[in-house]
Amino acid sequence: MAGELVKNVVDIPELRDEVGIFRDRAHAGKVLAGMLGSFKNSEAIVLGVPAGGVPVAAAIAKELNLVFDVAVVSKITLPWNTEAGYGAVAFDGSIRLNEKLLPRLGLSEQQVEEGIQKTRQKVTSRVRRLRGQREFPDLRERPVILVDDGLASGYTLMAGVEALRKAKAIQIIIAVPTGHWGSVEMIADQVHTVYCSNIRRGWSFAVADAYLRWSDLTDEDVERILNQVRREE
Repeated sequence: MAGELVKNVVDIPELRDEVGIFRDRAHAGKVLAGMLGSFKNSEAIVLGVPAGGVPVAAAIAKELNLVFDVAVVSKITLPWNTEAGYGAVAFDGSIRLNEKLLPRLGLSEQQVEEGIQKTRQKVTSRVRRLRGQREFPDLRERPVILVDDGLASGYTLMAGVEALRKAKAIQIIIAVPTGHWGSVEMIADQVHTVYCSNIRRGWSFAVADAYLRWSDLTDEDVERILNQVRREE
């Protein structure tokens, strides 16, 4: 990979620009756990971003014997394409918008505001479904490892980082199996460390390309993982 990574980014050099690396999300979590070994049996808490980040985070927490929970963050999608977004809303209402992209989308202020409000409602509903009456953990005295299954534009995790910062997390670490080089460096500027097993460059980037087995997860899938983890606690 041409160019040097910033100092607070940790990757696996032999996996740079490779595809088809991980069998599935659980395998990706185990690979990341190997990179995060210094946190084993520590006070760190692992927070998975639903849906795809949850099985990755659960595997990390299990391998390292760490507390596991969820941090709901959802991207604000385009009216004509629910796969593409221009920002994200986090569990506490924190919003991050892609200010560079917005002018090129041709959205009115009303459309942007409607997208934000719709996503806020989705986040509120998802928090209620996945957390129930359980309070969000106190982060003031512990490192937080925020996990997703990949880092494309980076705005979902940036909204999550903002929410964790407001929650007074003393140290925020990002852990993702795969990520685009530019987005990894962008978010590295806002956190303590980024751990990304597979960093890729190029104009085209898809998180799914790093996985041999890939499918979208539902909230039912996430609930099953959470219930299994809670039974094992």
